Amino acid sequence: MHSTLFHIPTRLWDVPLFGVGALLAVWAVASGLGLLLAWRRSGAREAIVGLGLPLALAGAMIVWLLPALDDGEGVPVRGYGVMLLLAAAAGTWLSIRRGRRAGYDADTILALGLEVFLWGIVGARLFHVIEYHEQFFPPGRSLLSGIPGVLNVAAGGLTVFGSIPTAALAAWRFAARRGLSLPRLADCIAPGLLLGLAIGRIGCFLNGCCYGGPCDLPWAVRFPPDSPPWLDQAARGLIPPTPAGARAWSLPIHPAQLYATIDAAILSWLAVAVTPLAKRDGAVFALVLTLHPISRFLLEMIRIDEAPALGTPFSISQVVSLVLLALAAGLWWWISRQPLRHPWDGTPDGPGPGASGTTPGGRAEGNFDGRRPGMQTPPTRR
Repeated sequence: MHSTLFHIPTRLWDVPLFGVGALLAVWAVASGLGLLLAWRRSGAREAIVGLGLPLALAGAMIVWLLPALDDGEGVPVRGYGVMLLLAAAAGTWLSIRRGRRAGYDADTILALGLEVFLWGIVGARLFHVIEYHEQFFPPGRSLLSGIPGVLNVAAGGLTVFGSIPTAALAAWRFAARRGLSLPRLADCIAPGLLLGLAIGRIGCFLNGCCYGGPCDLPWAVRFPPDSPPWLDQAARGLIPPTPAGARAWSLPIHPAQLYATIDAAILSWLAVAVTPLAKRDGAVFALVLTLHPISRFLLEMIRIDEAPALGTPFSISQVVSLVLLALAAGLWWWISRQPLRHPWDGTPDGPGPGASGTTPGGRAEGNFDGRRPGMQTPPTRR
C-alpha cells in the first residue's frame, strides 16, 4: 500500500499554483488553443459540445477542488489517482489502435474516450457515495461539509458498475451525434475499458480499498495501520495486542485487487483475440458484458468490504452482476437479429458527406453479408 506518492507545493516562487493562480492561466491558454483547433477541424458546435464540459470541469477543479485538498504539506498526489490517469491513457491507446481497423480516426476515439471516461467517473463516484453515504455525510454534519470529500476522487472510492449507465449514455449520445454505429464503437473500445480496469485495480491495491478476506496462502498481503483492511480488522478486534508504542499490521488477507487486475487483463486479451472471429457488430462487447459480471460475482466471494445488500445474501456488486447478465442475454438476442458486419479493414464508419441509403442509426445499409452498397469484395489473401 502506498496511498500518497508525494505532495505538490501550493506556491512556486511565491506565486499561487492553484485557485486563481498559475495553473488557471495555463488552463486558459490550453483551453483556448484546444477549442480553436477543434473549431477549425470540426466546427464550432462540435468543439463546444465535445470539449466544453471537460474543460469547464477542469477549470472548476483548479479553482475550487485543488485548494481544498491542501493538507498543510501541499496537494497530495495519490497512487490511486495516478493509476486512474494511467488507466485512461492505456485504454485510449488500445482503442486508437483498434479504431484504425474499425474505421475511426484517432480524433474520434480521443473525443469518445474523454466523454466516456469523465461520465464514467461521475457514475462510479455517485454509486460509491450512495453506497457508502454515511462515510461522506455522517449524522450531525452539514451536506456542504461532505462535498470536498465527494469530489476528492484521487483519494479512492469508485464503484466500477456505477460507471456503466453514465458511460453508456455518453457513448450513445456521441454515436448519435456523429452518425456512427454504437455496437461497432462498443466493440472497438471494450478491450481498452478492460485494460484500464486492470491498471485501475492496481490503484485500489495502493489505496488499500477493495480488499479480500483472511488468507494463509504464500501470496497473502498485510496492510499497514490505519489502512482500510487494518481499520476493519481493528473494529472487529482481530488485531493482536502489541508492546506499547508499536502498532501491528493487518492479518494476512487475499490481494483481491490484484486478482481483479489479472482477471481484467485476461478478459481484455480475450476480447482482442475474438475480434476477428466476431460476425456481427456488438458481439465483442456482448462477450465482455457476459464474462466480466461472472468473474466479478466470483471475486466478490473473496472480498469482504461489502455487506449483503437489498435483503439478499449477495453484495451490491453481485446483485448488479446478475442484472448485467440478464441484460447481456437480451443483447445477444438483439445482436443475433442484426446483419453481418462489414470487415474491419479501415473503411470509415458513418454515412459520410452526401451519403444516401443510411439507417436511422447513421449506418449505411448493407447486403446480407455485411458489405455496404458499392463495396467491392476484398481480394482473397493466401
